[in-house]
Amino acid sequence: MGRLLEAALWRSAEAEGSGALVPLTTERVSLSGCEPFVFRQLVSDTPKHLRSAGPKPNPFLPWEPELEVERLGRDHVLILNKFPVQRGHLLLITQSWQPQAGWLQASDWQALAMVEADTQGLWFFNSCAASGASQPHRHLQLLPRDCGEASCPLAGAFRAQLDGEQPTWPWQYRLSRRTRFGTADAAAELVELYHAQLQELGLGHPAGEAQPLQPYNLLLDPEWFMTVVRRQEHCSGMSINALGFAGFLLITPESDTQWLQTRGPLALLEGVAVPKQS
Repeated sequence: MGRLLEAALWRSAEAEGSGALVPLTTERVSLSGCEPFVFRQLVSDTPKHLRSAGPKPNPFLPWEPELEVERLGRDHVLILNKFPVQRGHLLLITQSWQPQAGWLQASDWQALAMVEADTQGLWFFNSCAASGASQPHRHLQLLPRDCGEASCPLAGAFRAQLDGEQPTWPWQYRLSRRTRFGTADAAAELVELYHAQLQELGLGHPAGEAQPLQPYNLLLDPEWFMTVVRRQEHCSGMSINALGFAGFLLITPESDTQWLQTRGPLALLEGVAVPKQS
């Protein structure tokens, strides 16, 4: 277990005891024919920040001291997600204001690589509300994994695509293999992949645009890096963020499970992603 994950779990126990941490209660739901996707049904109340409309206070300026795990230099801090989907669910946030909808900067990737050198897992990023972000202050999210544990339900499908053993999906995305994880060049490779994939997908480049031209999601683990272009956040009563494209889907009372059972999870993702150009 990495030092940061150990610190996060210790901090989680304290924060849950004080009420600063509010874990979401879910239960596994089995939907025949939808494998390998993992479905969980929300049992606890929907968090207020996901229910309310209109302007919301910034929970990261300041962040709650009870949720702080470690400061990473002057620019970033690692904190617990107040509404975690699993134990040790972490947020990498900027200490000062940076917009979620802006370009990720080299310092963001350096901070991510610093955390990743200690604690690995599934990283994800929602670029704005249309791609599933609930807060406008820059934050990347990490679901830690044990050594040898698959990062997500679709990790095997990603590897098969990279090896040319599985067809690609019918929406606009890029999936690349990482080759410099665990080296001094890990952060530089992440910057290169980020800029290359966004340019290939027509989302622009910081040298030419003030911010990315469309909503998108990022997903990465030590082996691969993926960007998905988004057109909307909801489909069939389900709210989809980056985790949907990793194979994790959350069912709420608003979800049309009959539609999902009939059409399947890939149709759900196709409904929120930008179709592949012919």
